[in-house]
Amino acid sequence: MCHGYPGLWYSWRHQLPVLAAAGYRAVALDMRGYGRSTRPLSSDEYSFDKTSADVLAVIDHFGEDRAVLLGHDFGANLAWHMGIHHRDRIRGIAPLCVPYDMELAGGSDELPSRLFAAIAEQHFFHMHYYQAVGVAEEDTRGREREFLVRLFWALSADGDLLDWQNFPSEGTRYLDVLAEPPRDPPWAWLSAADMDFYLQEYLAAGPELAFAGGINSYRAMDRNWTLFRDAAHAPVEVPTLFVGGAEDPVVKLAGDQPFRLMRERVPDLRGLELLPAAGHFIQQEAPRALNRLLLGFLDSL
Repeated sequence: MCHGYPGLWYSWRHQLPVLAAAGYRAVALDMRGYGRSTRPLSSDEYSFDKTSADVLAVIDHFGEDRAVLLGHDFGANLAWHMGIHHRDRIRGIAPLCVPYDMELAGGSDELPSRLFAAIAEQHFFHMHYYQAVGVAEEDTRGREREFLVRLFWALSADGDLLDWQNFPSEGTRYLDVLAEPPRDPPWAWLSAADMDFYLQEYLAAGPELAFAGGINSYRAMDRNWTLFRDAAHAPVEVPTLFVGGAEDPVVKLAGDQPFRLMRERVPDLRGLELLPAAGHFIQQEAPRALNRLLLGFLDSL
């Protein structure tokens, strides 16, 4: 299980015991740049060649030839990548919330940073904002909890991340476009203790590296696009389950086209589900529905 941003191994806390109880070895990682894993400073250290090597090393650690890879957000991007480039080691994939070949996730025919810059000419766009080294790091220093709370809320079914369309790029910080929630956790899907754990783990390496994993994953997108351009739009031939949240702003940003193309480019697509009333954090917002789909997919392999 590979999380994204903002996430940790802890994002899979509702899946780990259920999958283990069904007889599977369930493993959730702190991806590089997060939690208790190392946090390199260079964005080159977060490209798919490095993150896929991390996953393969974990599979080797457990003495296994193959594994099923579940991925959320940036972890979904990695799952799609490994389903193409490491299919001898991957039994199946379940990417969550990011459809295959989504333009904003690297599926564009132009360099990602150029696409982001074009969008940022119209309004604030976080993927462009994250390209400038040092800016996001400084903007959140000392405000890490506020940022995490606002980002979790904005990406959930109750938030509205896409309000950023009302803000210009110039002089705008990510924090400026993230509305303050009507209340701090506990929320229906995230307790106060959960929020405290996220903050503790993000700050474990110090405030200067708090968000190194997420920030550098955005900056590594050009490198991924360049390194693996020869396999652009390649079919994903391993068994696949896609699940997203119907109220996820990422799903809304994707539009309809990636979902049409997914049916063409993923020949062994065993499910394409959008969970009602769920936002971006479907492992936490809709764990029972997601777990049921995951168990059905695993049982089909």
